[in-house]
Amino acid sequence: MRYEHLFPDLPDDARCWVYVADRPLTEAQRTDLLGQLRAFFTDWTSHGARVRGDAVLRDDRILLLAADVPGGDLSGCGIDKSVHAIEHAAQEHDFSWLSPLQVVWRDGDGQLQHGARSTFRALARDGGVDGMTPVIDLSVDTVGALRNGQFEQPAHQSWHGRVFRLAHPTA
Repeated sequence: MRYEHLFPDLPDDARCWVYVADRPLTEAQRTDLLGQLRAFFTDWTSHGARVRGDAVLRDDRILLLAADVPGGDLSGCGIDKSVHAIEHAAQEHDFSWLSPLQVVWRDGDGQLQHGARSTFRALARDGGVDGMTPVIDLSVDTVGALRNGQFEQPAHQSWHGRVFRLAHPTA
């Protein structure tokens, strides 16, 4: 999946956060969630400075949120405001965001799966996932990293390969 064209109005050093819903969202939930976030973005500030924010949904459950404060930095309070907006939206639509400690990957059919690190480790040990399994890096924190392919890549190219000993198949 390609991400280089996301957030065209934001610079590469804009902050980025990844949220994954615990289940696929309906079309109505996705539309409402993005509508709520767009309304939030119109008033989002950080220490009195306007925050330029944007969000996209992928695969019916991955929320990518990006933010930039032109000529400034996004404060902890500004980040907290976005977290509260995102958590409120999830509560309103009766779903939860996964813990960032979960592992998210695509199965052989290209469907998103998630589980604890112990679950992914067992799959790696038993051959259920390998170095070519596409994984989602929930720790991506800039739009540039997202655009440069660090968000979704084969396990052997990410931290998943090192942690779970998933080598390139020809290695």
